[in-house]
Amino acid sequence: MTTTSDRLDLPARRRRHARLIAALTTLVGACAEAAGAVYRPIAAASPGQEAVEVNVVPCIQVSLTAADLLDRARAEDDARWPAVAASERAQAQRTYAARCAVAQAREFVEQPDPPGRVPLPTVEQAAAMDLVSAATEVAACWRSDPEEAAALVRELAAGGELAVDEILDEAAGAAAMTGLLALQEARTSTDPSTTAELCLAAVSHITLAVALASADLD
Repeated sequence: MTTTSDRLDLPARRRRHARLIAALTTLVGACAEAAGAVYRPIAAASPGQEAVEVNVVPCIQVSLTAADLLDRARAEDDARWPAVAASERAQAQRTYAARCAVAQAREFVEQPDPPGRVPLPTVEQAAAMDLVSAATEVAACWRSDPEEAAALVRELAAGGELAVDEILDEAAGAAAMTGLLALQEARTSTDPSTTAELCLAAVSHITLAVALASADLD
């Protein structure tokens, strides 16, 4: 008699998010190259030259295309692993329901808001905020101590309201979004040096997103 396991054979996270990781690393190179288009002419100019013509177009192009690049990569990863993507959606529904139950229980013990005060979040809002809060905490911790951050992820997931991969995915998305915001600011800057600096500032957030997207804690 043979039996089959109900457990999904999950790929390593760096394979699950391979297209996203590749897109993020491509973006790192593009940011560096775009900043170089500003700095190289300055480095090549003679010491006595007062005005130097630089090229900020690559910085603007990176900023305009970065979000679409990452969105396409995520969609391609989902298409490559449809069963895993479906399992992740089912897991997210379970943990979301668990967080809603916790939030509902909190509502019973909290006092109603007095008139004039900002109302507390709804159950659904509180459930969504819990995931965002956990992911933000993990991303911040990962910068300084990945081992401590990994332990924090396991601790946060121990109660069943959050899943390990769910936290890591949200943290990776938050880090990538911070990088995209830096690139958006670079696009609106009127100072070429500031534009280049913001392009390079985005790199640290993007590389953090790579680390979180590829982290495997199993």
